Amino acid sequence: MEFKITEHGIQTKTYFGVLDISADEEHGFRPFQLMIASLAGCSVSVMRKILKKKRLEVEDIQVTAEDFRNPDKAGRIEKVNLHFKIKGKGLEGKMDKIMELTKKNCSMVQSVSDQIEVTETYELI
Repeated sequence: MEFKITEHGIQTKTYFGVLDISADEEHGFRPFQLMIASLAGCSVSVMRKILKKKRLEVEDIQVTAEDFRNPDKAGRIEKVNLHFKIKGKGLEGKMDKIMELTKKNCSMVQSVSDQIEVTETYELI
């Protein structure tokens, strides 16, 4: 990826379009938002693959990310909780193992696991 400086931040072009990154939310995604989105996006993608492989019926998956930042350390992300809401059939008794596999196989979570505590919770809806 190539990044260039713009008037309001940094920009890169991707296959899907232009990605603007800025400290000012009015001009692009803030860097910490991209980090949180990477953790959530990777986790939910891995979970969906696992559910599909196990041939479990899932209608919907939503994930909410709550981040805990340390203002005394430049806003460092110290913890992220990913909360999954899963709507499907036959999931009872299987989700603990699926959550374990999701965390183990998400490259983004594994990339930051020594520096950021990532917790994952779920509820069946």
